[in-house]
Amino acid sequence: MHMTSAIVRQKFLDFFESKGHKIVPSAPLVLKNDPSLLFTNSGMVQFKDYFLGNSISTNRRVADTQKCLRVSGKHNDLEDVGLDTYHHTMFEMLGNWSFGDYFKKEAISWAWELLTGVYELPKDRLYVTVFGGDKGDNLQVDEEAKDLWRTFVQEDRILHGNKKDNFWEMGESGPCGPCSEIHIDLRSEEERMLKAGRDLVNSDHPQVVEIWNLVFIQFNRLASGALVPLPDKHVDTGMGFERLCMAIQAKTSNYDTDVFSPLMDFIAINANVKYGDNIKTDIAIRVMADHIRAVSFAISDGQLPSNTGAGYVIRRILRRAVRYGFSYLNFKEPFIHRLVPLLALQLKDVFPELHQQLEYVSKVVHEEEISFLRTLEKGLKRIENFDKTISGEQAFELYDTFGFPFDLTSLIARERGFLVDEKGFIEEMAKQKTRSKADAAKETGDWVVVLEGDLPAGQAGKPEFIGYDELTSTSKILRYRKVKQKNKELFQLVLDKTPFYAESGGQVGDTGTLEIELEKITVVDTKKENDLIVHWVERLPANLEGIVQAKVNVHQRRLSMANHSATHLLHAALREVLGKHVEQKGSLVNDKILRFDFSHFAAMTSEEVSRVETIVNEKIRENIQLNEQRNVPIEKAKSLGAMALFGEKYGEFVRVITFDPKFSVELCGGTHVKATGNIGLLKIVSESSVAAGVRRIEAVTADGAFEYLNGFYNEMGQIKAQLKNPKDVVASIQALVDEKHGLEKKLEIIYQQQANTLKDILAAKAVKSNGCTLVLERVSVPNADALKNIAYALRNQFDDLLMILAADMEGKPQVAVMIGEKLEATKKYHAGNMVKELARGIDGGGGGQPFFATAGGKDISGLDRVIEKAIKLVQV
Repeated sequence: MHMTSAIVRQKFLDFFESKGHKIVPSAPLVLKNDPSLLFTNSGMVQFKDYFLGNSISTNRRVADTQKCLRVSGKHNDLEDVGLDTYHHTMFEMLGNWSFGDYFKKEAISWAWELLTGVYELPKDRLYVTVFGGDKGDNLQVDEEAKDLWRTFVQEDRILHGNKKDNFWEMGESGPCGPCSEIHIDLRSEEERMLKAGRDLVNSDHPQVVEIWNLVFIQFNRLASGALVPLPDKHVDTGMGFERLCMAIQAKTSNYDTDVFSPLMDFIAINANVKYGDNIKTDIAIRVMADHIRAVSFAISDGQLPSNTGAGYVIRRILRRAVRYGFSYLNFKEPFIHRLVPLLALQLKDVFPELHQQLEYVSKVVHEEEISFLRTLEKGLKRIENFDKTISGEQAFELYDTFGFPFDLTSLIARERGFLVDEKGFIEEMAKQKTRSKADAAKETGDWVVVLEGDLPAGQAGKPEFIGYDELTSTSKILRYRKVKQKNKELFQLVLDKTPFYAESGGQVGDTGTLEIELEKITVVDTKKENDLIVHWVERLPANLEGIVQAKVNVHQRRLSMANHSATHLLHAALREVLGKHVEQKGSLVNDKILRFDFSHFAAMTSEEVSRVETIVNEKIRENIQLNEQRNVPIEKAKSLGAMALFGEKYGEFVRVITFDPKFSVELCGGTHVKATGNIGLLKIVSESSVAAGVRRIEAVTADGAFEYLNGFYNEMGQIKAQLKNPKDVVASIQALVDEKHGLEKKLEIIYQQQANTLKDILAAKAVKSNGCTLVLERVSVPNADALKNIAYALRNQFDDLLMILAADMEGKPQVAVMIGEKLEATKKYHAGNMVKELARGIDGGGGGQPFFATAGGKDISGLDRVIEKAIKLVQV
């Protein structure tokens, strides 16, 4: 029986549910509170706090299928994707976990039962690896795992792996432990007869691949490198879904499975090519099919393409797909967005968030494609202005500014007969990596425990947050660590309980003070690290074990609360005015301003902005009391009408914030005013575009709103004073604007008359030389349009014209070259090439068409040098 990918996935989840595991949903691809990662890159990421001991799981056995993305950091696979048949950007990781429950015995026996009993994979094609020990860490061979495997497989199929392959680590420090991998040999019988599969395990053979990794987490790696045993032992397994489907469906590539075939077939049909006929088109099809998955789910999880951070990674992935389609499949118009509906339908049941936002995601991808295709055109024009050799710096500029990978630059160069300095490009890339590493350099020390074993049961080192009800607390320091970033030394403190709100959900972290005895220490920021509340301070107290009086900056908090509550009212008002398609796509809330991003496909009219503002202020004046409900079961919260935001990870119990159940009900962990009247006033200061399909409103409330309005009225007073206090300010300004336009038109006529006169003077000075009518002069003109008009007028008068003008344009140097139609046909002169050469005299650059080109510069004193150079060029 053919087993579809949907059945493969469901059988995994059903199997572990039968073994007492709680099936949990995938976490978002985009991470919010983990400073060490931009994206979820493995199944265990959402469970890090359980491994670190910061939280205790309500379920000791868990299983899921997790969306993962590996394109940056330690697992940087982007440039490999598509070139081979087994790398991906986004992939699914099937996993089962034990948090201090079962260990190696169950993990190994269940893995074997599922693979050979449920999926019926042939036992004679499977190999397993165990950790072979490491002298540096003073670790022995994992004999326990080896003995357990002997129950199922022959001795010659159990292989020892080194630390690189068989000792899993979360990062430079943190939980870690030995692992046992299961590999499968998918080669033909003929190939297997020639060489044993055991000799190809972990050798990057495309048909002898790892399909499951069983990690036995039993140590904690300190920043010093030392290993210490964990109090509880955990199991963390990860099985690549796409590779598993390849094995079960008897394919030789992940891309041949039904995970990718619907997308790849659609691409091939529309490109009018057949997959398998040409290596270059095959790579392009794989790149596009893979990349649209990563891009679509990142956007649906809340990450828009941008020029920084995670957004830049998503933009790079999308642009790489566009480049391959443009270069090898002849997609010169936007196409990739057409794959989004196909993908959404394919994964509707397992990851419904994409299907629920189909129009929005498609629109964002479409607009990004349009933008990048324009950039591609600019890059191609940039190459046309290069000489016959593209330097390393120029190749890097094409990569960094226009998104051209080196292979695309090389391809275009070959087509034009150019040379490319590959060595110089590699050097420039190395410089960029060095700069990036310097910018990102951060040293984080180990946590130093100050207080242990004196916490309420079940807290596991996680501080109690009391900031919803209190702005001060009497606390103790649990632990601290030193952080050094960009040569600045800071410290992070964790308290047993704290009133400080940690940055989350768009709301900035609290600031304030910690008073220990007679010492006062400033808290400069409060952040979350996974679920841990971390206070950032510039120095440690002298007595770390003393009683801490923690005090939040009350004024700052109250202003932030007003802005946060206002975003809820704003969200509801936008949905009332614009429609229910409006969804929050991001926010920033601090004590000075609120910024709210939302899905909407057109700029708001002034009437719509005014209506939204009016509704919010009506709700503020109603002084609606806050209804805050804590620890509400997630399903009950949804039944109340609470809005869950895409890209947010919610637990089984949530906090519901309501300002009138018929108006605003949201899931939110932020701090809020007790009644809407405390907001005072909301004033929208701007409405703009952030990205395709996403608008942004910036607004001020409370003190900020009054300051804004006072500033506006003061400015209005100054304007009135300048206009001699007219009764009708608008009419007075309109009269000034009309007068200005009238004067500009008169000035334009004067400029045209001057240009006509100058043209006649230049025509009279023209001389016949070397078969052309030569006009070579230094002139003064008011603007670029005048210079252009003179050039075209002379071209119309002389079909054998060769004009070179060195112009003083109100203190700015400009060079123009114009060639007559008859002279252009001889191809003796090229205006674009000539102007580039001449522009050096004024420290400038430019270009243009073969018959007309201009260049600006910085050095006005160089105009005479331009004339001297021009005389040599035309050989007068």
